[in-house]
Amino acid sequence: MELLKKEKLMGARPVYLYSSAGTAPYAHDLPEISLVLKGSGIHRIGEQEIPCKAGDLYIINTEVAHSFEQEGAVPLEIRHLLFDPKVLSVADCYGVFTDNGAVGYAALTEGSRREIEGFFASIDRECREERYQWQEAVAATLSLLLIEVGRYVNDAIKNTPAAKPRELELVYAVRRCLEEEFTDPALTLEELAGRLFVSESSLSRLFKRFAGESFSLCLRRKRIEHACRLLLQTDYKVEEIVRRCGLRDVPSFYKVFHDIMGVTPAQYRIQNSKGDIIMSIFNEISESLQKGRSKPVKELVQKALDESCSPAEILEQGLMAGMNVIGEKFKNNEVYIPEVLVAARAMNMGMQVLKPYLQADGVEAIGKVCIGTVQGDQHDIGKNLVKMMMEGKGIEVVDLGTDVAPETFVAAAKEQGCTIICCSALLTTTMPVMEKVVELAKAEGIRDSVKIMVGGAPVNQDFCTAIGADCYTNDAASAADAAAAFLRG
Repeated sequence: MELLKKEKLMGARPVYLYSSAGTAPYAHDLPEISLVLKGSGIHRIGEQEIPCKAGDLYIINTEVAHSFEQEGAVPLEIRHLLFDPKVLSVADCYGVFTDNGAVGYAALTEGSRREIEGFFASIDRECREERYQWQEAVAATLSLLLIEVGRYVNDAIKNTPAAKPRELELVYAVRRCLEEEFTDPALTLEELAGRLFVSESSLSRLFKRFAGESFSLCLRRKRIEHACRLLLQTDYKVEEIVRRCGLRDVPSFYKVFHDIMGVTPAQYRIQNSKGDIIMSIFNEISESLQKGRSKPVKELVQKALDESCSPAEILEQGLMAGMNVIGEKFKNNEVYIPEVLVAARAMNMGMQVLKPYLQADGVEAIGKVCIGTVQGDQHDIGKNLVKMMMEGKGIEVVDLGTDVAPETFVAAAKEQGCTIICCSALLTTTMPVMEKVVELAKAEGIRDSVKIMVGGAPVNQDFCTAIGADCYTNDAASAADAAAAFLRG
């Protein structure tokens, strides 16, 4: 049971998407949209069991515990989206929850399901790429999604629990007390029932109906969640953790912790602390690279290797992560050529350490590109920037230099197995050479297997289209993004 799941899911983000083949019962303090993509099974909402199948769409209100269980041979696949209505300015959820309902439901057609999946994919892409004003884009897309969902939701919800305003108010009150007072050893359901002027038995039944678990189990889980955080974030001894979590004594803490987590507190601390150290090293590599600090990058890469980190992970989560940030900032005019150059130098220093390990592990580049400034042009700053950005994307780049003839471009592509030819020009008079590269690639029979990219100050999209090239970008970071997209198919 992953007790820290909700905390890991959300972090500082206003929205989170994930896929599952089923979920353990859990009541989120955020609304959730769940779309069944494949298979069939049972959707447990509180204490009720509801059949579900591909195409079923559920919108689950806050504090309502639910889970999916597979039935039949086809694996159950569900796509989940949790969102913070306040941060995204969709506090009323556009009327999805009518009459204080706990769950909204709709049976989608194939077409409407694809439409909803498209919204999910768009939000997922914005969250992963974090481009300029990505949160605003997520909020706009989520608003459209909720409006569309509201059109599909059927008011005659099949067997889902209806909720009276007073019932939800009581459940929310108990949840708030759990969040704020779970470290108080005196917190009990009896005491809460007295505060809320209801009987303990009725409050117990109501809480279990919506939370899917008893109050005592929920309280115990909250305390163990907090114990996990303290084990990872502090050097407190077990006795201090027991006191700070509102638990009774050390022996019972050990038993409850092992029953839930499957390991002792000491084992949990050892197993998880190394992961935090590794992520800290990756972050330091990325940040040092962005600042152009070559020596620290080199030392941190070696430190990560000494911690038995995978060379591929160091490359992707450390070096490439830093270059991706620099690339986005360069596109947005937040940094300029000098900052890109020093960052690239720092990456090269890190790669000098990492390259033998990547080769030993059989880690290959995502593809090979040849690049050069066309014949008659000696300028290389733009070409070098593109090269650096592409290498930061994990692309192997064959640098042909400046004053490169069409025959050299085509020969390099054929002989070295390059699937992209990149032509750069700064002088207007040398632009016709790019067209000759395209024509020669056709004559040599490699045009269908090679993409041709063009760029430089005098080049534009109209020129790219006119000569039959495949791609034009107006900056180095966008060129690297386009090349990576081509190579990944």
